[in-house]
Amino acid sequence: MPPTRRTAARVVPVSPDGAVLLLQERDPAHPDAPYWSSIGGGVDPGETLLEAAVRELREETGIVVTAAQLVGPLGSFEHAYSFAGRDFLSDNTCFAVAMSREVSVSFDGLVPEEVGNVLGSRWWLLDELETAQRSGEVVGPSPQTTEMMRRAIAAVTHT
Repeated sequence: MPPTRRTAARVVPVSPDGAVLLLQERDPAHPDAPYWSSIGGGVDPGETLLEAAVRELREETGIVVTAAQLVGPLGSFEHAYSFAGRDFLSDNTCFAVAMSREVSVSFDGLVPEEVGNVLGSRWWLLDELETAQRSGEVVGPSPQTTEMMRRAIAAVTHT
């Protein structure tokens, strides 16, 4: 069976000191293999990429922003992945948003298939994340994720 194609919007919150907020998630088909991921998900029918980015940030973290606060798009990338035994081919467009590390994260808005599969959140400086990756931490949803984080940091901090 061919993979399900989907269009997705991803958001990288960036703090003034250049840290990025990521979610620790897992695939229910592989519960012992958690990974760190940018925030985001599929675009609903009739929704723009900006609207999807705002909605996904709210659903996955409880953080409310407006489309005007988003920076980007920073770029897009395609990647193949599996979730709950289904194969997907996702076309991701990435945005950034400036945010304080003091923001409160809540998982109360998760959709049913995310409940129990979003394990936590953490602010990461890029060098911390790269060190963690060398130690075996997995960062996703694709190899392009780290590059999008670099772009998000540059766009928000102007460095």
